[in-house]
Amino acid sequence: MLTAILLGFLFALFLVFTGKFFRGKFAVISALIPISLFVYFLSFISQISSGEIITQKISWIPSFGVDLSFRLDGLALLFTLMITGVGSLVFLYTAAYLKGHQYLDRFYGYLSLFMAAMLGLVLSDNLMSLFIFWELTSITSFFLIGFNNEAKDSRKSALTALGVTGIGGLLLLGGAVLLGYITGTYEISEMLSQTDVIQSHPYYSLAVILIFAAAFTKSAQFPFHFWLPGAMKAPTPVSTYLHSATMVKAGIYLLFRLSPVLGGTELWHTTLISFGAVTMLYSAFHIIFRTDLKGILAYSTISALGILVFLIGIGTEAALIAAAIFIIVHALYKASLFLITGIIDHETGTRDVTKLAGLRKVLLPVAIAGFIAALISGGVPPSIGFVGKDLIYEATLGSQNAILLTGLAVLTNILLFYGGFVAGVKPFLGKLPQKFEKIHMPSALMWVPPLIMVVLGVIFGLVPSLVDTAFAQPIVQVMFDKPEDFHLKLWHGFNTVLGLSALTLAAGVTLYFVIKPSHRKENLIKRFDVIAPKDLILKASSAFESFGKAWTNFFQNGYLRDYVGIVVVVIIGLVGYLLISDFQLRIDYHSLSKVTVYEIAIILMMFSAIIFTVFTNSRLAAVASMGIIGFAFSLLFLFYSAPDLAMTQFSVDTLTVILFVLVLYKLPKYLKLTKSKSRVKHGVLATVFGSLITVLVLKVLAEPKNNEVSQYYAENAYKLAHGKNIVNVILVDFRGADTLIEISVLIVAALGVFSLLKLRLKSKDKIK
Repeated sequence: MLTAILLGFLFALFLVFTGKFFRGKFAVISALIPISLFVYFLSFISQISSGEIITQKISWIPSFGVDLSFRLDGLALLFTLMITGVGSLVFLYTAAYLKGHQYLDRFYGYLSLFMAAMLGLVLSDNLMSLFIFWELTSITSFFLIGFNNEAKDSRKSALTALGVTGIGGLLLLGGAVLLGYITGTYEISEMLSQTDVIQSHPYYSLAVILIFAAAFTKSAQFPFHFWLPGAMKAPTPVSTYLHSATMVKAGIYLLFRLSPVLGGTELWHTTLISFGAVTMLYSAFHIIFRTDLKGILAYSTISALGILVFLIGIGTEAALIAAAIFIIVHALYKASLFLITGIIDHETGTRDVTKLAGLRKVLLPVAIAGFIAALISGGVPPSIGFVGKDLIYEATLGSQNAILLTGLAVLTNILLFYGGFVAGVKPFLGKLPQKFEKIHMPSALMWVPPLIMVVLGVIFGLVPSLVDTAFAQPIVQVMFDKPEDFHLKLWHGFNTVLGLSALTLAAGVTLYFVIKPSHRKENLIKRFDVIAPKDLILKASSAFESFGKAWTNFFQNGYLRDYVGIVVVVIIGLVGYLLISDFQLRIDYHSLSKVTVYEIAIILMMFSAIIFTVFTNSRLAAVASMGIIGFAFSLLFLFYSAPDLAMTQFSVDTLTVILFVLVLYKLPKYLKLTKSKSRVKHGVLATVFGSLITVLVLKVLAEPKNNEVSQYYAENAYKLAHGKNIVNVILVDFRGADTLIEISVLIVAALGVFSLLKLRLKSKDKIK
């Protein structure tokens, strides 16, 4: 499984060197990657259907309990096939949709990275590795949404999506850490046996809230949904792949996967049902007011995601079966409608549904695909959509508050029926406008993929046992210890569920013929944007930014001495408070070494050099006297049998003095840039700080000594690091990584300074 995940990353790396080859007619070859992965995961269906679970574990950071653990069960198999299957069709579609684009290879690289990250996410059995792949999906989606980076709207949408999902990723990390703390493991499969421990722990509620926040931001639940309609600025393949089939369902997958671990409590079920119900109804209602095809599909996608959260919240076996089937239903019809929308936009130059009509006369195969996709979305028999809709009603009828929840589900499905027919049927009916008469059929690479998906939707509806044994039953086995026996059917006889389905179809058809999309209604709903979550969050963000600027301008005034002064004052306040609150200074003067005449002479020399440095009017003299202070420290180190520290101090001070002299030599004459009061204030501050450090050192000396660390280094310096100088061994071996990072930081800083010194700006415009 690790090889399958790495294949996407390796292909993206391969494109860096061979990208030109994939920009032309050979672009379609890139689809071999997702196709091969689809075939690979397809080969596991028989094993998974028989109840087998495929695992792989690779040690990564064992000291922290972080491993590359992968688990392929019924739930993971559904998502991997969806990721690679839809991905294969999107790769093929892209070859024609972006044909001749100068950055086509870059686009394929982003798609490959995203596909690999999604596979890693759904296959991970370790919460920490899942988090890493989760963040990779956010980063790669940022590049995909902002692919048309010359457009301001695309850049803004990409940043908004990254901001919202990025915050969710941070909260996911917090939830993962809490669960790891409670259970002592990050392995999800190991947490299953500790459900009672988790749910009885005081941190359970906090962990659940963090997981909810991560899932809701990723899967566009109200009030975090607003990033998804904005992401429609991305090219159609991105909208199809990320926002209908894969990335937006990452949060749904997380809730599914952790449901056996965290589910079963009032907090879990009530929260998910509430947020899911609000999201699905709120977004479905918005469909009525949209005229852009992508906008309609965006809000219907949010509504569908709300339905999934709603069903997971109900949590019964019937509800989770309905959610699993609806994932397949939504992926098939929504990905098809997105691809069809891309074809319409590609050929007509518009996505405005009020301007589109009669396209069946010039785009007949596309019209057929659109019509079937609309039937699937509306739940019209014999499609898989009909099976999925019936399962939803069966789940709500068998739950608590059945009447309320069923009513919400019916109303949402009626509105989704309307949206599916507006997007999939309306552009192809009516009289063809004269300006569209010369439209020609696009490449088969564009209209065959949506046709394949809708045909599968019909086949799965006619033979629901195909998805029953392959996906539904294995998923239920993952979620429940002893699942009830069930079999999916297209026809269940005349019952309440059938009556609700008939009501949905009748009301949806009526709504389609009664309500016509118009810009007047769209402008009407825009009046309420001032109270919409997007505007409220953006206003809060703007206010926070203004506060941040005011705060920064107050403290960051351009004077280094003020920055240092603020830091010193804060340290004095915090450390001083701790010392005063518990001040017990007991010094054993007999344990201190005697002060010799040589040390007194050196201290007097240091004090004289300090006074001279403070009051001299010559920079060079001040630098020289500071060098004397450093050399005096070297002598002190030497007296206390630390020749290595003495040599280091001597070398550093010598180099510092030389560098200061070289820099200050060409500066103008000494100027007094501060007033006497300011200098006195700084002097007092320095004296207080020095006194504080002195008291702190004396207090440390008075504390009982713990020699365990010293003994460890003394005993193992030669054995483990083969060095006799313990200080050098600590710096080079035991703290080697820390030292390496420090060196790297210094190198980066040096490169930055060197670049600024070499920078030559020729005009004010470039400065701006």
